[in-house]
Formats: sequence, C-alpha cells, structure tokens
Amino acid sequence: MAQLSLNLDYEDLFDQVCTVAQLRCAFHAVRRNGGASGVDGVSIADYEKDLDANLLLLSRSLRDWSYKPQPVKRVKIPKPGSTKKRILGIPCVCDRVVQTSLKQCLEPIFDPLFSESSFGFRPGRSQGDALQQAKRLVNSGLEWVVDIDLATFFDTINHDRLIHLVRRQVPDKRILRLIGTTLRSGAIEDGCLVVTEEGSVQGSPLSPLLSNIVLHEFDEELERRGLSFCRFADDCNVFVGSERSAKRVLASLTRFIEGRLKLTVNRTKSQATHSERVKFLGMTLIFGMLTISSVSLHRGLDKVRELVPRRTHTPLEEQIATVNRWYRGWSSYYGMTEFPSQLARVEARIRLRFRLQFISNQKRRRYLLRCLQRRGIRKGTAYRALYAKHKNDKWWVIAHSFVAGNAWPNRWFSEQGLHTTSDDYRRHWHPLNSIVKLT
Repeated sequence: MAQLSLNLDYEDLFDQVCTVAQLRCAFHAVRRNGGASGVDGVSIADYEKDLDANLLLLSRSLRDWSYKPQPVKRVKIPKPGSTKKRILGIPCVCDRVVQTSLKQCLEPIFDPLFSESSFGFRPGRSQGDALQQAKRLVNSGLEWVVDIDLATFFDTINHDRLIHLVRRQVPDKRILRLIGTTLRSGAIEDGCLVVTEEGSVQGSPLSPLLSNIVLHEFDEELERRGLSFCRFADDCNVFVGSERSAKRVLASLTRFIEGRLKLTVNRTKSQATHSERVKFLGMTLIFGMLTISSVSLHRGLDKVRELVPRRTHTPLEEQIATVNRWYRGWSSYYGMTEFPSQLARVEARIRLRFRLQFISNQKRRRYLLRCLQRRGIRKGTAYRALYAKHKNDKWWVIAHSFVAGNAWPNRWFSEQGLHTTSDDYRRHWHPLNSIVKLT
C-alpha cells in the first residue's frame, strides 16, 4: 500500500499523525515488516481482526492524551564475531503503529535536509549505494580510511539533545511530547521494568529516523571540514589521501563526537588505516574493487556448517529448502562482489557438506562401498578410496575426493533444486580473482 499523501503543515503535524487514515497506512507498513508481539502478547493478526475499532480507539487516545506507550520487550541476540549480545526492543503492535505514523509524517521534513553521503534507513538509498560511493572515493585516490565505531550508539542517544534537534524543524510541541513519551516508555527485561533515561530502542520503527537526526550534525561537521565520507546509520568511513591525515582526522573527530555530540567512540575498533584493511557493510575494497570481507566470508562458511550437519535424519528436500532460503538472501546482498569466485567457494562448501553428510550417514565402509557403486563408481575405484590409510578424518578426506565428486556431481545438486548463482563465474573471471585472499 502506498504511503498516504501528507499536507506538510508543521503546526498541525500532530493532527495528521492521529488521523485514522494515516494510522491505517502505518498499520499496513507494520504488517509488511512483520515481527513478534510485544509485552501485551497481541500479535499483528490479533490486532487486525478488529482493525477499524482498534485504529479509531488509538486515534482518540492520542488526541485526548490517554495514550501511554507500553514498555518494550527486550531480547538479546548474539553479535556476529563477538561474545557480547545485541539488545533489541520489541514494542507492542499499537505502539509500532504510532511510531510508524510519526516516521511517515516526519521523514518528508527531515530527509531532504540530510547529507548526500548519508545512506542508512533513507528512502531510495541502500547499502549498495554507500559501497559504490566508497569505491568511487577510493578510486579517486583517497585510499586511507578513518573507520569510526560508535560504542552502543542506539543505547546512548541523549534524549534532551534529540528533542532539541527535532524542535528546530517541528515547532508542534505535541509531536515533541509524543516522541519524548515514546523514548521514556521503559523496557521489560527478565520480568523487571527498566527505566530508559537515554537511548532509543533498536528495533522500533522510529529509531532509524531519530538516529539520522542525531548524526546529521556529525555529517554537517564533516562537510564543513571538506571531508569525503560515507555513512550508513552509525557505520561511518571518512576517506583521505594519506596515513598522516587519517590519524589526524581520527583524533579530531573523536574529540568532536564525544565533546559535542555526547556519544562514545569505541577506540579499540576505530582505526585509521588503508582501505584494503577496512570492513564496511560486510565488504572490503581491494585494488579499488568490491570484495566480500574475510570476516563475512568465514561467517558464511560457518553458517553452511550449521545448516548442513554431518549426520541428520532430516530429509534432503527439507535441508535444501532451508539452505536455499538462507543462501538466496546471503548471495543477493554479497552478490555485489566483483570477485565471483567467492560465491563459488561458498557454493562448493555447501555441496561438500552434503557429500560429507551422505558419506557419514553410512555407518560402515561396506555400506558406503555399495552406496558409491549404486552412484556409478566402479567397485575397485571406490574400494581404494575407502580403504586407503588416512591420517586424519577419513570421511572428510573421502568427501574431498574425486570419488565423492563423481558420485554426487554439481549437476546432481542442481537437479535436486539447490540454488546457485555462480555456475558460470569463470566466464566473468578477472585476473585479480586469483590474488584475493579467500582464506
């Protein structure tokens, strides 16, 4: 459903947020995004059963200020490559509707003000756009990068400063009050109410816009200094021409962020280094070309190991469907790499794990011998492969052998429905493919 056309009279913005038509448009956006229920246990489907009455009641409660946002439900999810947990908040459905309505009304006001070098959570902009700009900057000679990492950014946003920044463009005090009430709604963690005196809920519909409002001042400072940069949410890279300049800029920007913006720079992760050693949005620029970073590539390989275990009773069709769901999403993003051999490596690992599973499921070598013969392998060839002396894991060695490759060739996996994107990657081979470190 298309977003409702708004009459941007800033003095009456609150009235626009509260209309049933605008709330209905916001609900459809919430339904498209999906998500779990909040602390009240009401799901999106439950809320939709009596949608007209719920939206009318919500509109009235907003207008007479009887509306009180409920605390968000805090959940902790693992952080990739770290032992720490990322804290997410799940607001109730009605609160998500209100926040989405606020976002849809505020976004046309603030988005035109944002920097052209800001790409995160903005309509018509994506991670791919940010990476293409980073590539252009590196290829223009700005090969040194100031990689700034903000420590727990969403959890440390200063409420008073944020309201002050919104007030500059939106004089309607009712909007400011509603945003403040939302920010201070609290959270439920381990059954206890936690007061939220700072920060914005990571996972709420309104938080991405509020984060861009907070960091817009940082963008303005970078532009005032004449620096070239790319920012996606709190992930910001500044591009300069020398190592000495990079170190100087890192020190001065750290002072600005902590002194002026009242945010904390993670000094252990922030760095001034060459572009080939920087991971930006899961990618790295090597020789001025986009490649999947080694960290992201190894996480992908680890995910393959998780999805295709050595032994399982799950039917092959279900496993392939599960792998396809993950790999379609993973490859649709990382398919922007200019080194397709990286995708080929992940796909080869998927097939290898399946071959290992087929072999490991045969508990005795004589059973495996019969299985390989049924797959068209000559008895003597299969026998020599199975009964050779292997110092290491014999099943892993056999899975790597030409015998397993001939028994379950790449074509067979395609016939079973396994999704691939790089079967013809050699036709797009580039000499630098052989230089990129993939391990």
